Amino acid sequence: MSDASKIFRDETRSWLKENCPPGARGPGFIPWGSSKIKLEPDVQLWLDRMITKGWTVPSWPTEYGGAGLSKPEYLVVQEEMQKIGARPPLTGRGINYIGPTVLEFGTDHQKKKWLPRFARGDGGWCMGYSEPAAGSDLANLKLKAVDEGDHYRLNGMKTWTSDGIYGDWIFCLVRTDPDKPKHEGISLVLVDMDQPGVRARPIQLVSGHSPFCETSFEDAIAAKDDLIGEINRGWSVGKRLLQYERSVHGGVNTSGAQVKEETQSLSDIARQYVGVECNRISDPTFRDRLLRLEMNDHSYRLTQQRVIAETNASAPALATSILKVKGAEFTKERADVQQHAMGMRGFAWEDDNFTSIENQTNKNWLTTRAVSIYGGTSEIQKNIIAKRVLGLPDQ
Repeated sequence: MSDASKIFRDETRSWLKENCPPGARGPGFIPWGSSKIKLEPDVQLWLDRMITKGWTVPSWPTEYGGAGLSKPEYLVVQEEMQKIGARPPLTGRGINYIGPTVLEFGTDHQKKKWLPRFARGDGGWCMGYSEPAAGSDLANLKLKAVDEGDHYRLNGMKTWTSDGIYGDWIFCLVRTDPDKPKHEGISLVLVDMDQPGVRARPIQLVSGHSPFCETSFEDAIAAKDDLIGEINRGWSVGKRLLQYERSVHGGVNTSGAQVKEETQSLSDIARQYVGVECNRISDPTFRDRLLRLEMNDHSYRLTQQRVIAETNASAPALATSILKVKGAEFTKERADVQQHAMGMRGFAWEDDNFTSIENQTNKNWLTTRAVSIYGGTSEIQKNIIAKRVLGLPDQ
């Protein structure tokens, strides 16, 4: 480690310890910009301090609200935050999805207008991609955007809009030329959700809670200045944004801070519910399954670190698809193992006779069934890996 690197690490460690309030450490809520969610005082203070420091988006240029940190410096900030249990000050689709996309494809005017807002968490962003007839076949989208001079008039529907009822803005793939082939005539636009023509309705899920919405557009307005990239060439822009999304799901996002969820050790859970003999989990079959999961999880984390070290902040690697697939598998397996360890108590559902972790386990299990679907299905990711990583032919 060079003297300059050591000085930067020492200064970072000291600043974080002094400026991260207690209420922003450990598990808890991480802001994502929504104006409809009031933040706790410590969470707001932490966000304000990190905005001033430029560390909500450490690797972004300073003129756009970042700190202009190098890759090694970015990693130092992440490591030192994790050491003290500091939560990321900001997350969400603003800094992680559309922000890097604007940084790459936006005009100078768009960068100056939007990037500082993303960096401040000024508005919660939703994603308008999937439609009732356009899921994995995304290019089949129908949401129409008609040119009316200085704006577009939008009519149609988006579905599976995460956090739609809390969103302030939504970035949408829209059909700007219905006469072109389906992969053409598509554009990416930014739309204000707080207007009469936009309505989000929750979709009820089997898990009991509803982060997803159907979002309807009835004569909604999108400014022409807020079309990102070239008109009718939004398919390539939209695919690039998906790569940024997958880098988040794969744990290799280098735009904002990495979100590391704090969970109780599966080994501790198993010891409590399965039992212990000679200081080992008593069931050898379960013990073997748990050991394999933990070894795979450790190798996965090491691979994430390597990919981050090899990836430019503005250019996620194709490895994101690999990590997305494997991460989904490990997440499902972890939920399976936890429920198996708890036995029948792992099937609890809001009952006072069960602990909070028991009541949450079944909901988590149901939620994890979707991790291989959202952000691009595992089947789609495997096709990407086959074609773009392995270079295999279509047939």
